[in-house]
Amino acid sequence: MSVLKLQPYKIFTVLITGMVLLGPGLVSGEKQLAYTSNTCLACHKDEEVLPEDFFKQDIHFISGILCADCHGGDSAEEDEELAMSARRGFTGVPSKRQIPAFCGKCHSKIEYMRVYRPRIATDQVQQYLQSVHGKKLGQGDEKVADCTSCHSAHRILPASDPRSSTHALNVPQTCKKCHSNSIYMKEYNIPTDQFEQYAKSVHGMALMDKGDLASPACNDCHGNHGATPPGLESISHVCGTCHLNNMQYFSDSKMGEAFVEQKLHGCEECHGNHGIQSTSDNLLGIGEKAICMNCHEQGDDGYITADALHKMLRRVVSLYDSAKVKRNKVQQIGMDDIEIGFLLQEAKQSIVQARTLIHTFDTVKVGQKTAEGYKKTKQAVILADNTINDFYVRRYGFGAATFFITILIVALFFKIREIDKQKRA
Repeated sequence: MSVLKLQPYKIFTVLITGMVLLGPGLVSGEKQLAYTSNTCLACHKDEEVLPEDFFKQDIHFISGILCADCHGGDSAEEDEELAMSARRGFTGVPSKRQIPAFCGKCHSKIEYMRVYRPRIATDQVQQYLQSVHGKKLGQGDEKVADCTSCHSAHRILPASDPRSSTHALNVPQTCKKCHSNSIYMKEYNIPTDQFEQYAKSVHGMALMDKGDLASPACNDCHGNHGATPPGLESISHVCGTCHLNNMQYFSDSKMGEAFVEQKLHGCEECHGNHGIQSTSDNLLGIGEKAICMNCHEQGDDGYITADALHKMLRRVVSLYDSAKVKRNKVQQIGMDDIEIGFLLQEAKQSIVQARTLIHTFDTVKVGQKTAEGYKKTKQAVILADNTINDFYVRRYGFGAATFFITILIVALFFKIREIDKQKRA
């Protein structure tokens, strides 16, 4: 059949089908052409001297940014001396100290970068030069991390790619390469157990064991290109990035003011840094596990306040735990627990808010919130008790009714038999 005789919609179908079938081949052909016409790649491949980390899925390579775009030279020239001549702009492999500027040739130019990623930051080099790594590199220390230490050189992948060394799940391992090497880090006189602590922390277990990408990795607290240990004034704000209310309450409290005066590190003093453990009510108060006792002694204001706050929480939490048991009982016997659930949900919210308000160290505010939770929990307990009682009342009532009905049926049976006998007689 002639194409001219095809209906318009059939012509459209044929064109689309052809694009689907031939499209991947055309794209693949373009990449293959770029690969084979690149004498840098061809020669290095033939000589088996491709960079050790070379990866064809590298974000630069798949974007059409090839060897000469970074290293200079002429990748279309087959003569090695000409291809790698200064006249052709060949710069070769940068030295350690040249790497930030080397990468910054492109990554510091918004006009260039917006072609590939319109929203990407272009101040990474400036940040790096102000970081601990950048400053030490500027002083001649070539052991510190540069761009390639974290991103690699020839297998750079987007941070969103799970294979990337800068993907959230992989960041701890990337930092660990240097910071857990006690021999390599010896001259810097800093701990090398950060990774081990982090891996056992509430943050580390959430990220690395459960895959929770909302949990912070090293760079979320220390920064990326501008990596620097949080200082005295910034550490509360670093934690406050996620724990906003806790930070605000603490900063506005008398305790927060005292910490500033005594130059203590806000959140870190109580919760630690790399090895942060899951919080519990036992950390508050005057018990063996209470961290309040690290600073306060029996009889002082802090001791009294800590004891009072802990008792407020335990009072409502104990009742809440009992209410949950009663609700489970209601569910087991098949009774309606919807209203009980709503009450417990409201009570739970009050408990969460009370635990956050602990950072105000204000017994009045915490007391008001725990009282709200206690009231809702008490209502839930009463409703659960009434529901359970109703169940047994109904059950006993049903049993009694069944008993009397059975007696009635038996009596009726004998009465019918007696009537039958009289009729026969």
